[in-house]
Amino acid sequence: MNATPDPLASMSSVSRRTILQAVAAGAVTIPMLAACTGQTKTTGSTGSSGGAKAATFGSNASDAVPKAAMAAMLAAAKTAVGVDVKTNTVPHNDFQNNINNYLKGSPDDVFTWFAGFRMKAYAKQGLVEPIDDVWQSIGSNFPESFAKASTADDGKKYFVPLYNYPWAVFYRPSVFKKYGYETPVTMDQFIALSKQMQKDKLTPIAFGDKDGWPAFGTFDYLNMRQNGYQYHMDLMAHKASWEDPKTKAVFDTWKSLLPYHATASLGRTWQEAAQTVIKKTAGMYLLGSFVGQQWPKGDTDIDFFEFPSIDPAHGQDSIEAPIDGFMLSKKGAQNAAAKDLLKFIGTGKAVDTYLATDSNDVAAAKDATTSKYTPLQKKAAEMIAKAKNISQFLDRDAEPAFANNAALPGIQNFIKTGDIDGTCKSLEAQAKQAYTS
Repeated sequence: MNATPDPLASMSSVSRRTILQAVAAGAVTIPMLAACTGQTKTTGSTGSSGGAKAATFGSNASDAVPKAAMAAMLAAAKTAVGVDVKTNTVPHNDFQNNINNYLKGSPDDVFTWFAGFRMKAYAKQGLVEPIDDVWQSIGSNFPESFAKASTADDGKKYFVPLYNYPWAVFYRPSVFKKYGYETPVTMDQFIALSKQMQKDKLTPIAFGDKDGWPAFGTFDYLNMRQNGYQYHMDLMAHKASWEDPKTKAVFDTWKSLLPYHATASLGRTWQEAAQTVIKKTAGMYLLGSFVGQQWPKGDTDIDFFEFPSIDPAHGQDSIEAPIDGFMLSKKGAQNAAAKDLLKFIGTGKAVDTYLATDSNDVAAAKDATTSKYTPLQKKAAEMIAKAKNISQFLDRDAEPAFANNAALPGIQNFIKTGDIDGTCKSLEAQAKQAYTS
């Protein structure tokens, strides 16, 4: 996402974890990306042929674990291909919220972003550079699904995948063992477990939606479980209506779950919500596997189960597993060292180095060393491999303007008020405007 999980250019089948909190009452001024000042200049480079080789890198990996992992990977890049990387790290949500101005200003050469629709949106606007020449070097190292998620509507590649991660329901096995809980498979079992957790003085479902995007994971899973993957993707493309009875039924199911969610969730970050599971005051938490970053180092008391089924016709055949990676700015196209960096990022060695520090994701590259995976990573990889359908997250699958400006505050308002009709009416009206403008 996490996960949860977001980013102005969504993706049609691909992280999350993003969109900054939008405020329904009006616009909010947010600091611009530091890189927009053009504070870092790139020294000359001719790629692989001599001379000083340097590149600038804009990163949204602001949390401690991914920040350290990114630093390790970039240090490995210097050793492997001789590129000295100057990193500009910006708070995750700020990065996403200001990406449009960032790319129109003085962006870094290479920057973190998301595959699919979000990548396509900026490619269509001409704000990023195609990297087909990079893919000539790395293409054989990725499955077709990742190649497709990295391709824009013009048929060109714009994205280098690093990893993806599943959204699932995380918990502490020691808590389940203590109370004799069984992991649920169906929604009826999930609700029964939630009721029992309340009797045991636990908050059943940890929840933190201060940033807005974590709630998308709940909506996406409920919609895919209740109406199926294709209906969900049609809704994301606005081929189905937010006022359709099927869509309203999703909110109705969600409303029945709200009594088991942590209270005051709109004032709590996803990291703060994770702490309630870690401290064993909450029983379960739906988020991306990046939530493992919050567990204390060496603490292996963590596991997950797939979001429960609702309609047997759809079962648990669809999962959310967003793809995160890197893109090349128009500015970066002038620097051959930036492409050398992207070529390195597309190798197993690069993602192995990253995952050695942040072992909460699943490598995209085929030649990654999966034998080093933790039990949780192996389980995540198996979950992704067996899924019939993979979504990328609402803020990546939908039109960016709609996801940011309508869905995010609209769903937050639903959580606050429980108003299904009003929420769906508002979302449909804004979708009509966003998808026709």
